[in-house]
Amino acid sequence: MNEQNFEMKYINKIAQNISNNTIIPYEDLPRYDLFLSQVIDYLNDKFEEENYTNNIVQNYIKNEVISKPEDGKKRGYTKVHLTQLILLSYMRPILTTEEIKKVFALAFNEINNGEDDIISWEDAYKIFSDLQKNSLKDLMAKESFNEKKFQNIMKNMHLKIEGKEEERIMVFFVVMSLICQASAIKKLVQNIVNNYEDK
Repeated sequence: MNEQNFEMKYINKIAQNISNNTIIPYEDLPRYDLFLSQVIDYLNDKFEEENYTNNIVQNYIKNEVISKPEDGKKRGYTKVHLTQLILLSYMRPILTTEEIKKVFALAFNEINNGEDDIISWEDAYKIFSDLQKNSLKDLMAKESFNEKKFQNIMKNMHLKIEGKEEERIMVFFVVMSLICQASAIKKLVQNIVNNYEDK
């Protein structure tokens, strides 16, 4: 780990950095309407791990996951479209396209009718942004993610290791703990989305 001893303080510092830099503040989104090519460039610049293409965005529009661009305008992609696509970017690794549609329908009813929205896309984005910023901080504060817990596991295993080997095992436990939590959260989210019925 770059000659830096592995400690929970180090992980906390990384988590804080990620929390502070992962989502674009709503106020920093472009205020002017964009061409589709500009939307693609913007998303690929902000989400390096994604690979948006014209076809991907157009398929989301065709399948009514996101709203259609403004009629008759070449620059038909608004701040609302960027908001939808950014939120979608966070959901894509966890949910299927149909599940994302269900999530959006909870707050926005029919995607191409902004008049039936329960809340605004701006409010949804700002709330998500606040939740995103606090999610890693909340995770790090949980008892399940505790250095002493991992040290006790190693002690109970009667491992006779120290130095780099001890550090490597500690990193292994941290990663496995995060994978367990991510997996459980993904299953919980999918279960809620797939089983919620608006009564």
